Amino acid sequence: ILVTDMGDHKFPLATMLVNVLGSFVMGVLFVLLVEKTVVPDTVRPVFMVGFLGAFTTFSAFSLETLLLLQQGNYNIALAYAMGSVALCLGATFAGMQLAKTFV
Repeated sequence: ILVTDMGDHKFPLATMLVNVLGSFVMGVLFVLLVEKTVVPDTVRPVFMVGFLGAFTTFSAFSLETLLLLQQGNYNIALAYAMGSVALCLGATFAGMQLAKTFV
């Protein structure tokens, strides 16, 4: 796992980056598959839940946050959790806006 050294503690950067990228792709796919209806309704879950669900790592995020908390790294855990949520929401929004611009 790619991590960023923060002294004696490790920040789970790889998981965060994968989740942000997956959120961006989810925003793009939402516009293409739901708003623009470029595929049948029955195929949408395969892309939106199947492929992206396998790609993103919410379970790893949860475990890493819990481990940071259990190790007493409260500030890192809080920064990781809040940063992940904020960046993923922003990435989803950016993906939607980008897709709306070009489609």
